Amino acid sequence: MYKKQAQGWLKHWDFIFMDVICLQLAFIAAYFFRHGFTNPYSNPLYRNEAIALIFCQIAVAFFTQSFSNILKRGFYEEFTKSAKHVIIVMLLANGYLFLTQDASSYSRITFVITAIEYLILCYATRVLWKKYLISHGHGKSAKRSIVVVTVSDMAERVIQHIYSEPYQDFVITGLIFLDKDMTGETVNDVPVVAGEGTMVDNIRYEWVDEIFICVPSETPYPDKLIDKCIEMGLTVHLSLAKIENISGSKQHIEKIGEYTVLTTSINMASPKQLLYKRTLDVLGGLTGCLITAVLVIIIGPLIYIKSPGPIFFSQIRIGMNGKKFKIYKFRSMYMDAEERKKDLMEQNKMKDGFMFKLDYDPRIIGSEKKDRNGNPKGIGNFIRKTSIDEFPQFWNVLKGDMSLVGTRPPTVDEWEKYDLHHRGRMAFKPGITGMWQVSGRSDITDFEEVVRLDMEYIRNWSIGLDIKILFKTVLSVLKNDGAV
Repeated sequence: MYKKQAQGWLKHWDFIFMDVICLQLAFIAAYFFRHGFTNPYSNPLYRNEAIALIFCQIAVAFFTQSFSNILKRGFYEEFTKSAKHVIIVMLLANGYLFLTQDASSYSRITFVITAIEYLILCYATRVLWKKYLISHGHGKSAKRSIVVVTVSDMAERVIQHIYSEPYQDFVITGLIFLDKDMTGETVNDVPVVAGEGTMVDNIRYEWVDEIFICVPSETPYPDKLIDKCIEMGLTVHLSLAKIENISGSKQHIEKIGEYTVLTTSINMASPKQLLYKRTLDVLGGLTGCLITAVLVIIIGPLIYIKSPGPIFFSQIRIGMNGKKFKIYKFRSMYMDAEERKKDLMEQNKMKDGFMFKLDYDPRIIGSEKKDRNGNPKGIGNFIRKTSIDEFPQFWNVLKGDMSLVGTRPPTVDEWEKYDLHHRGRMAFKPGITGMWQVSGRSDITDFEEVVRLDMEYIRNWSIGLDIKILFKTVLSVLKNDGAV
């Protein structure tokens, strides 16, 4: 879902940190020049200004997106961006002095020299650090997977043009040819993963974030493939050399290597929106991990006593756009639960088989113990009913595999049963909770309804919606509805 507009400076915390250091070094050097070699931070006036400079620098980096596409900038563009950044930071710092009525007491020479030295230092540091990153192959282990759809005669040229920039935040994981089937062969070390007849099935079940389609002028675009990719929630790039009407929720123009492309996807998020979401995830992840540490001490022994073995359960799940990752939970089932699942499939409430759900699951630890109403009351039932088993997933959130709010990640066997439109629900990072969980998870037995709610969430995503879902989740857990 959230593509190019969702990239940018979010991953460049190294540049932000170095800019903060450069600003403080410039401040110290200017103070030494004007006041001699004394500690500038021992003076309350200058110490407060130094702190204000840090906040101003971070605020400008955030609100002006100073580091967006920084690795692709030339020397002149970098200088103009650096100068603009420095000017805004110093204007804000000057505004702070006026608001605190300290402007008349603060040395103007110190202020001007700080600005000049800051510009020199931050520009030089950015240029040198970019050279270091590029020379050491930064970006080769990129996190975005892109598949190129083209014809065999153009493949080598297309790859060279895509990788023409010194830095790319994606990696080409496969080629699909429209004119011939060369599956299994390679072009410039990129494998040919499918031909025209098998491309949809390949894309459906493999980790693919984006599709780039580049064909010669005499070859029509594969319209059916484009529609199916959009239906699966993939981001599609089309060369602007020949654009026709393409369906899709959101479109914008961008660059991929030397190509100018029209990008279409279900939804897009700005860098600011993604920063808000990631900040929420980090804060929630840290809090959840601390709670998990306490729960290990309390719940861990109870699990082990009832069912000797590891207290944590891990399983390979399917994440955003088909990328596999390992999910963690407190173990609430007996050790042979996966083997026993096959014998219980006939009792599955989700009759389509895309998910597995039972009213009374005998695989749950202690489920043979019943209360006076005949309901299971074992330790496994307790931790599932209260959603305690989900807490280790906050580690997945911190790692970036999951988000607090998203779509629930399917198992591999469930994923392999997906039709094209089902794949669209994985166009978003999976979450601990989500739209369908707070819409009455216990009452929903139709997987198509789950998909509908997940797609509704993706199309209408906002930070406000995430916060609303989180509040509903907390209320559901407090009511012991097991909504997570």
